[in-house]
Amino acid sequence: MSSENIKISVIIPTYNRSKLLNRSIRSVLNQTFQPNEIIVVDNGSTDNTREMVSKNFRNICYIYHDKKGVSSARNAGIRISKSNWISFLDSDDEWMKDKLFLQKEYILKNSDVDFLHTNEIWFKNGKHLNQKKIHKKYGGYIFKNCLKLCCISPSSTIIKKKLFNKIGYFDESFEVCEDYEFWLRVSSKIKIHFLEDKLTIKHGGHDGQLSKKYWGMDRFRIMAIEKNILNNWFNEEQKNYAIDDLISKIKIILIGAKNRNNQKLFSEYHNKLLKWKS
Repeated sequence: MSSENIKISVIIPTYNRSKLLNRSIRSVLNQTFQPNEIIVVDNGSTDNTREMVSKNFRNICYIYHDKKGVSSARNAGIRISKSNWISFLDSDDEWMKDKLFLQKEYILKNSDVDFLHTNEIWFKNGKHLNQKKIHKKYGGYIFKNCLKLCCISPSSTIIKKKLFNKIGYFDESFEVCEDYEFWLRVSSKIKIHFLEDKLTIKHGGHDGQLSKKYWGMDRFRIMAIEKNILNNWFNEEQKNYAIDDLISKIKIILIGAKNRNNQKLFSEYHNKLLKWKS
């Protein structure tokens, strides 16, 4: 394989983040290895996103659709993309200038790559944030790691487009943790490749982050695990690991429900616990 065979579509979903989006797009345009196309999927913005893009970035593909969520936006970008590799970038994140180049070089040296992610640098409210041990990134057959929490950032990935035919697209019924659900499906089927280089810059703490909007993210992870168990997506060994992790997450929700004296929530998850322990 040569560099000419690696064609990359960068997909940037966005919603009311014109200033942050400007920074994200510029980090793509500053890449030492340029993608074949940049696709901005505007998920129903009501700010000046459209005007900002048309004024500053006339050569990129901009599509607007009604607000349907980040999964729908990513899926729309995948469907119209023209390249054989897909790289996602959230509109509040950015890349180091060699991100695509080093991923391309890795792919050229490793013929079995379908999915490759990188290490990250984190900032919160503009200040560097040291990652905890629980957030350590891994490569290999990492299904068990992916069960615990979302251990892959969409902004760090490059994915062979053909993989979506095998795994499916992002589940648009998930308001949050859609990436967690997708990584479960991917990591249960293929080897995940990983670059130790810190090539993805993640920014947190600002308004508009979905993780700030929703409480109890384990509720959505429980939904993701249940969905894939019931759909028989996992093999028997993976299913057993998934049920063990599912039970642990349910117990955490039960503790929170008890502390908040939320009887309705407690009853709902107590019934789940009985179901999965039986």
